[in-house]
Amino acid sequence: MRAAIINSPRFLSQLLSPTKTNTNTKFSSCFPIRSMSSEADHVLNKPRLVIKKVLAKPQSEGAGATVRRSIGRPELKSLDPFLMLDEFSVSPPAGFPDHPHRGFETVTYMLEGAFSHQDFSGHKGTIKTGDVQWMTAGRGIIHSEMPAGEGIQRGLQLWINLAAKDKMIEPRYQEIQSKDIARAAKDGVEVRIIAGESMGIRSPVYTRTPTMYLDFTLKSGAQLHQSIPESWNAFVYVIEGEGIFGSMNSSPVMAHHTLVLGSGDGLSVYNKSGNSLRFVLIGGQPLNEPVVQYGPFVMNTQAQIDQTFEDYRYSKNGFEKAKYWKSQPLG
Repeated sequence: MRAAIINSPRFLSQLLSPTKTNTNTKFSSCFPIRSMSSEADHVLNKPRLVIKKVLAKPQSEGAGATVRRSIGRPELKSLDPFLMLDEFSVSPPAGFPDHPHRGFETVTYMLEGAFSHQDFSGHKGTIKTGDVQWMTAGRGIIHSEMPAGEGIQRGLQLWINLAAKDKMIEPRYQEIQSKDIARAAKDGVEVRIIAGESMGIRSPVYTRTPTMYLDFTLKSGAQLHQSIPESWNAFVYVIEGEGIFGSMNSSPVMAHHTLVLGSGDGLSVYNKSGNSLRFVLIGGQPLNEPVVQYGPFVMNTQAQIDQTFEDYRYSKNGFEKAKYWKSQPLG
């Protein structure tokens, strides 16, 4: 998984005493994604419009790394159930050394290059271009995420909140290689279906918090009409190119912007440019629960955050292995 982004430098100095826990599972979790209709030519009754646009601005994170954060910035602190979205761009020796998580999931999607991860339960591996790691931190994980090659390693990391009933479950991973991600194509539109369903094809990835995660590429002149469950919150992150989202009369939006979508039953997208457009469409069922966050700890009350600090400091209640663990140098 990509290194947990710790929002506060003070938190790093207070907490950085490795700890982490998890169950390593190859691409099979426990709660099925909810079915949803999604065809590239599906007729939408009420297309969603863009109600907020946020530019993901570069900022320093981890150890010498740079990320472009959109969700999690003051302009867009969260979008239930989503807590953070970063586009990371990292070259060695920078990276995200040992750090903890509790109370949510992280989804790391490699766009270019490779990242290696290790945790305090012995889980380790490398995700490469097009691969996905879906980590449920649950009651506690400590891990490191470091670039696994020369040059720039680039990807997205999304944080998804867990419901109160799931915050203290045992950690686990789903790891999906690029070759195993479901794909579909029609009329100049290609999609990689990381979670959810599009063009009648459903991802086998299961999500505890119901989520869709679709990576679309539209050729010049192509258009898309994608269904989204009406009760869900949803957003777009533009990776490359420029496109028109929502209304055909809207202004084009370029790379590195997050677009929050309003109510409706789906999204219409038009590529009127001369180049390809690539973006991710992400949606999820709101939890509608209180959120108290301190860096990489996300709970429902301040008392639970205080308890998490105590658990972390004294290596207990999910952080037992933290006391003696430290990640090892790669290579």
